[in-house]
Amino acid sequence: MPAFTPTELAERLGSGLLSFPVTHFTRDLAFDETAYRENIVRMGRYEIAGLFAAGGTGEFFSLTPQEVGTVVRAAVGSAPEGTPILAPAGHGTAQAVEMARDAEAAGADGVLLFPPYLTEASADGLAAHVRAVCESTSLGVVIYSRANAVYTPATVAALADACPNLIGFKDGVGDLEEITRIHSRLGDRLVCIGGLPTAETFALPYLELGVTTYSSAIFNFLPEFALTFYRAVRAGDRTKVRRLLDDIVLPYTAIRDRKAGYAVSIVKAGMDLAGHPAGPVRPPLTGLDDLERELLAGVIEASRTAVA
Repeated sequence: MPAFTPTELAERLGSGLLSFPVTHFTRDLAFDETAYRENIVRMGRYEIAGLFAAGGTGEFFSLTPQEVGTVVRAAVGSAPEGTPILAPAGHGTAQAVEMARDAEAAGADGVLLFPPYLTEASADGLAAHVRAVCESTSLGVVIYSRANAVYTPATVAALADACPNLIGFKDGVGDLEEITRIHSRLGDRLVCIGGLPTAETFALPYLELGVTTYSSAIFNFLPEFALTFYRAVRAGDRTKVRRLLDDIVLPYTAIRDRKAGYAVSIVKAGMDLAGHPAGPVRPPLTGLDDLERELLAGVIEASRTAVA
């Protein structure tokens, strides 16, 4: 049995900062389970409301279904008691259903449903996709709205009525009008999660809309900074948030934006530079070059000064 019911999981996710652990690889790109488990233990020592195993920053798209199951089991087995682990489900509906069932068998506390692979779909098709996954498991399910799976407020409302274990909406689009409509209509029913790349850049406007949490990739290698930033956001300390944005987050995003796929690659580089190496990224992603790593090292040093 999972440690959290769907309702309990929603409450927990909305109570604090969330993160996507990277997936550790060896030099020959095999899963490095020992290093991964050690990192989950390290991350779990901080005040974190939930971890998404094998998620976007965890290179879900490059893992085989069997590897996803292995990664999820490693996270479940290594996370401190009381730290929720959410497993991924995605690709086609049939495969997503299998992943959701395996997540429950692995002891995960919830499921993050990624967009279907490659194909576009109508609102009705996306709704059927979500219903099939929700019906396949008793775990709480969070839908991830981005790319080719952008859920309208009407679709989300209908799914919330039809699926009792649908507990969350993770926004990866950044349409403030739509997230306002969803939160206004369903804020008491679903936990809304900020999910854009480097979500810190959107944290303050999201909070104004009632979105209390987001997933921080930076937390992987700068946990103290990520928590300092999150607490400033929740406290409404706009002066501090703007300073941290100007000094740390925006220079970080400038490096991230230098090449497609760097939203993941920069986190792996940050892990290495911060003394927690996680190995290379898998193709089709590419790693940062020497200049970009030097720039990132400067951002990391500045972050340590910012939270000293």
